[in-house]
Amino acid sequence: MSENELKHEDGRVWDVAVVGGGVAGLAAALTLARVRRSVVVIDAGEPRNAPAVNAGAHGVWVREGISPLKLLRLGCEEIASYGGRLVSGRVTQVHRVGEEFSVVTEDWQRVRARRVLVTTGLVDELPDVPGLAARRGRDVLHCVYCHDGEIRDRAIGVLGSFHQALLFRQVSTDVTLFRHTGADLTDGQWEQLAGLGVGVVDGEVGALEVDDRDRLAGLRLASGAVVPVRKLVVSPRFVARVGFLGGLGLTVREHSMGVGEQVVVDGTGFTGVAGVWAAGNVSDVLAGIPAASAAGVTAAAAINMNLLTTDARRTAAARAAGAEVFSGVMESGVSRQVLGTRVHGLGSLLDNS
Repeated sequence: MSENELKHEDGRVWDVAVVGGGVAGLAAALTLARVRRSVVVIDAGEPRNAPAVNAGAHGVWVREGISPLKLLRLGCEEIASYGGRLVSGRVTQVHRVGEEFSVVTEDWQRVRARRVLVTTGLVDELPDVPGLAARRGRDVLHCVYCHDGEIRDRAIGVLGSFHQALLFRQVSTDVTLFRHTGADLTDGQWEQLAGLGVGVVDGEVGALEVDDRDRLAGLRLASGAVVPVRKLVVSPRFVARVGFLGGLGLTVREHSMGVGEQVVVDGTGFTGVAGVWAAGNVSDVLAGIPAASAAGVTAAAAINMNLLTTDARRTAAARAAGAEVFSGVMESGVSRQVLGTRVHGLGSLLDNS
């Protein structure tokens, strides 16, 4: 769908606008489209895992190792097959207009929707080491569950994280913890690392060394010494991508493990702001693909039920408001006068029993 097509639909009100087309947003959109909700997904086309596209997505049941970009493409095709719409655009504003929401992109496309699902993911704030960011997703990694197959039995350096050193020791016997600017180790942690055969290097890391085949070869310390490694594990700070939603009143809170900030939601993804749900990494910074997808489905079911109950109550209120003009009792009386013994329904069955 082109951007211009959306501009011509200014009068349409969608049931749900999904802001962000990652796995959480696409799983939610598919669920909603299948129960005949009108749903539009707006995405900027910048998936978080794009740098790791050659590594594949792991832990995805029956899709192990699939390219992350292929996974998203297949998801988009499935949503479109059920009538869902996918639009390219970067959302810059979401604000309430009466009982609806107006979702605006940076090129001034506008979408009106009854409910909003935020699935914009997060931003990885990487350690400030020269050359590190450019190698992310190749030989600079952060998740053992995402990359264990590619780094198994390699020489692995871990930057400043005792926790990560333990995790990656599971997949390789050649692991070195670089203290860098991390916290001091306790006596117990020193003993654990020694028992597992994990080396420890003091001193701040100043740069990455790359060989003539553009592969990570080692870490250069501020002292000038170079320690050989083939893979580097880092611990980014994860920050939910919700700055553009400041006007909605969402609550952002530090993760319990101190690894970043995420939107506060309940078990269904409800943010506490009427009409707004969130799912995926934006509300759980540690969620992998399966967990993010499940959160999207859960939020979609909650949104659908919310819309159902809202419409049912509105219909009941409208019927009650018109009772004096044509009530249920009056309708029954007219039916009996017109149809006589041919009247059907529960009342007639009771009368003839």
